[in-house]
Amino acid sequence: MPFFTKHFKYNRKSHFRQVFFGKITLKYQNFLKKYGSNFNMERRNSQFASDIDILKRMLLIRTFEGSVDNMFAEGLLRGTSHLAVGEEGTAVGVSAGLADGDYVSSNHRGHGHFLARGGDPYKIMAELFGLPSGYSKGKGGTQHMADFSIGFLGMNGITGGMLTIATGAALSIVHQGQKRVSLAFFGDGASNQGTFHESLNMASIWNLPVIYFCENNLYAMSSPARELVSVTDIAKRAEGYNLEGIIVDGNDVLAVRDAVAYAAEKGVNGKGATLIEAKCYRSLGHSRGDLRIYRTKEEEAQWAERDAIIAFKTKLVTEKKLTDAEFETLKSKVEAEIAQIIDRCKEEAKELL
Repeated sequence: MPFFTKHFKYNRKSHFRQVFFGKITLKYQNFLKKYGSNFNMERRNSQFASDIDILKRMLLIRTFEGSVDNMFAEGLLRGTSHLAVGEEGTAVGVSAGLADGDYVSSNHRGHGHFLARGGDPYKIMAELFGLPSGYSKGKGGTQHMADFSIGFLGMNGITGGMLTIATGAALSIVHQGQKRVSLAFFGDGASNQGTFHESLNMASIWNLPVIYFCENNLYAMSSPARELVSVTDIAKRAEGYNLEGIIVDGNDVLAVRDAVAYAAEKGVNGKGATLIEAKCYRSLGHSRGDLRIYRTKEEEAQWAERDAIIAFKTKLVTEKKLTDAEFETLKSKVEAEIAQIIDRCKEEAKELL
């Protein structure tokens, strides 16, 4: 029988409070209790051998994205960008739950996905600077980068476009008899696209090893998901295709990791596809120039209190795996790394003039 989670009652007037601050999402501490431990923890990405590795990667993404935002504001970078500040828990949690050989297909908000998967921050930054040393030789820009050597099948500027790519990759896995899975990142808005429904139907009837990972950050551009999506939980849509749907707290990086590891183990053992919905929030606007007039400062402040990085850092300090001083040192090292990359790109850009 299909399974999907339902954690809260729907009330449009108090939607934000009930959905995102009630007992609504799967937390790390009760994951094994709810789903059992019948998945292979050894399949995880070798880049994340410790909790500190997870924290450092989230800090890397936050620092990279924050620097990109600042450089666009200063006029150092041209064009546009779609940043995922605030969604580091989903990006890193997904990669930590996948094995090295698994595939990932990203969307328009993909810098964090790429960095979490092991993308070279210098080559990503060089691409944004339009340099020949970038992933697409400076010609692709923010939405057109890939690295097949690490299983990153690329970003995509088409809403829902990544869903069919991941589905096709899963079909290739089956034909080649491989033990791996593919995963597609997509947003709440893409769940209304025909490609979403076509992909889930195909994955179901062909029993494909694919994970559909929805980052539900509340808004499709400026439109609230509650006004555009016919169901309260996007994960519920799995039921229509006889698939399993899981809701997870996108700000709990370990819950995301274990949900993905569970779904991946299912996939490699011939138990089909899974739809995972991560409740999360983007701190910045949809893209450059978005003044975020469609949401309140109170809402943004509430989400800032639940920040994935701060929550994970607090957990590690409480468990005596990290001190506040060690956190600040780690943060400073990451900031210095990104600053060096930016300086290098600036110098290379001057040489092209």
